[in-house]
Amino acid sequence: MATETTLILFKPDGIQKGLTGTVLSRYLAEGFRIRGLKMLAATDELLNEHYAHIAELPFFPGVRSFMQEAPIIALALEGENIITRVRDLLGPTDSKDAAEGTIRGDFGNKDDDSKMRNICHASDSPEAAAAEVKRFFGDGEVFA
Repeated sequence: MATETTLILFKPDGIQKGLTGTVLSRYLAEGFRIRGLKMLAATDELLNEHYAHIAELPFFPGVRSFMQEAPIIALALEGENIITRVRDLLGPTDSKDAAEGTIRGDFGNKDDDSKMRNICHASDSPEAAAAEVKRFFGDGEVFA
């Protein structure tokens, strides 16, 4: 197994529900190590870059609006095979499909069709993780 660093974003619904500490404790219980952590307001420019793969789709303005409802928290987390392990801890993107015991299964929005209201974003590959960590953290903000 390889030691990896991934990006996790605590989305506005997780912040608004006061779940940051609870969810962070689940990550730390797995033995993952914090390398960077900060709260920020997501700008249009940042969201357009982060969601470039969907920025031209008709539902993107709703995604951008949701991601600007409250501050977000960016977390650079390190661990063995962390990208796969974090995504397993989170459960599927659609909280309605997430099993109990996963973060999205326990805390995600199951009452409407918004797949975005799912507590956290997590990088899906080593390449995405590298780009996303760089996008959300500047020089000197991620520690060894």
